[in-house]
Amino acid sequence: MAGAIVIVSDRCFNKSMEDKAGSVIDKFFQENDLLSKCRIIVPDEKNIIMETLKRLCDTDKMDLIVTSGGTGFSPRDVTPEATKMIIEKEAPGLVLAMLKGSLEVTPTAMLSRPVCGIRGSTLIINTPGSPKAVVECLNFIKPSLKHALQLLKNDLEPVKVTHDAMQSLPSLTEAASATGEMRYSCCKHKVELDPELVARRHRESPYPMIAVEEAQGKVLEHCLSLGDVVKPLQFALGQVLAEDVYASDPLPPFPASVKDGYAVIASDGIGKRLVISEASICGSKPELQKVQPGWCMRINTGAPLPSGADAVVMVEHTKVLECSEDGKTEHAIEILKTPHAGAEIRPIGSDIKEGDIVLRKGSCIGPSEVGILATVGKTDVKVYRSPTVAVLSTGNELQIYTEKLIPGRIRDSNQPMLMSLLSKQGFNVKGGGIAEDNLDSLVARLKSALSDADILVTTGGVSMGEKDLLRYALTSHFDATIHFARVNMKPGKPTTFATCCFEGKNKIIFGLPGNPVSAMVTCHLYVIPACRKIMNFPYSKILPTKIRVKFGGPQPVFLDPRPEYHRAYLDWSGGSELPVAYSTDGSC
Repeated sequence: MAGAIVIVSDRCFNKSMEDKAGSVIDKFFQENDLLSKCRIIVPDEKNIIMETLKRLCDTDKMDLIVTSGGTGFSPRDVTPEATKMIIEKEAPGLVLAMLKGSLEVTPTAMLSRPVCGIRGSTLIINTPGSPKAVVECLNFIKPSLKHALQLLKNDLEPVKVTHDAMQSLPSLTEAASATGEMRYSCCKHKVELDPELVARRHRESPYPMIAVEEAQGKVLEHCLSLGDVVKPLQFALGQVLAEDVYASDPLPPFPASVKDGYAVIASDGIGKRLVISEASICGSKPELQKVQPGWCMRINTGAPLPSGADAVVMVEHTKVLECSEDGKTEHAIEILKTPHAGAEIRPIGSDIKEGDIVLRKGSCIGPSEVGILATVGKTDVKVYRSPTVAVLSTGNELQIYTEKLIPGRIRDSNQPMLMSLLSKQGFNVKGGGIAEDNLDSLVARLKSALSDADILVTTGGVSMGEKDLLRYALTSHFDATIHFARVNMKPGKPTTFATCCFEGKNKIIFGLPGNPVSAMVTCHLYVIPACRKIMNFPYSKILPTKIRVKFGGPQPVFLDPRPEYHRAYLDWSGGSELPVAYSTDGSC
């Protein structure tokens, strides 16, 4: 089995300090029959760590990656965060084993924040930067490490041997019966109260206020890949490649002219040429004609070079000497500029060689990528699955926007707005209807939406009103875990994020505020990044882009103490180094 070592250290990367942990890990590999394939030193930069780990997993197909460094409390210690962003499954048992063993050695081990997890068939293990701590941590997980790697490789024979040996051991119940001791521990904390107990409902949110960045981190932690699927090229726009794509043919597949002009023999030099009556145009078969000394053939840009010719002379460097009376046929021309062999010709494979990788796994497919895939004849492409997103509105006051307005109602704008936004991003989107503000209606709509979707987006029902039932419905009827329900932002403070298992599948649920502006803002900040993470977008393209601007406008805008999000348009006029942002509204 092959292993890789990744040393995360600014000082080692800058060569101001010698790497000592790498040798320790390399020795551990040798002692445990692991082939050390590479040792890489990277700085404490989250994106660089992520891209390095992804390449080692996806391209180099390593069985094991051990990182050293960047797991502490220092501001630049970001190895665990980078690892969390790229793994598909967590391995908390390995983390627990390392921390438990380390705490028995030193109390400072409680300051270590390792992450262990799986991406594809690769196991990734974070260890501290200290060579001593690295050895200790690896030895703590050593008893199960080999078995873990065998499971990931689906190496059935040794796995069966291990499992058979485990079955021969006494069970925990049998061992407990022998000692007379049996302990149970079960505690599930729920903060949502029965909505019928109106007088006892919370007067303030029981959920802690968290920052936008923390909320985004929690969302992305729970967004795992759904695998891959093969799609026809015409339906692959906006998807992410799940495989490297190779060229099956060279481009161009023949020597091609770069200019409109004449195919000539360079050694003939300047002077008179007789013109072959046929011309080489795009799509023609030039092998039917051969250029002989003293002759030339008209040729178009992109057309194949005819046999015998070894150069192209631009039409601008020639003049007509003889032609037919009607001017439709050239009989002889004069070459005015000395040609050179290979001039104005694209050789076979000069753009793409046969067997070249034209697009790498993880590439986002835009119009340019579609063109490249079509060029190499890739009619079907393997891409990461796009999540199916259901959008559900809640509220007694809502009605379908397509119907005549009923007294006391308003048309639902959130559902078509969010569905349009998500469809524009290339995600699979379906409508979930409108749920009334009662538990039976809400639960029924939630069940229907969750049965067909990977992600459920709801609007409304997440504030402090007696009819705001979403969180109670999720926890009481779906055993959902609420990861956050209050974010330090305006608008969007009551945004809720939850996960649950429904019909045997993991589901992601976003409860967005009912205000349309709030719903739009929070969809950009949380829902779209979640979908992109599931589709394995590069990290740099997951979260919304941040830019520096000047704030303009005739009137001052007074911002909330919380981070505030405004609809705005940008103006680049006026010669300013930065664009000027003008809020479209005095408030959000």
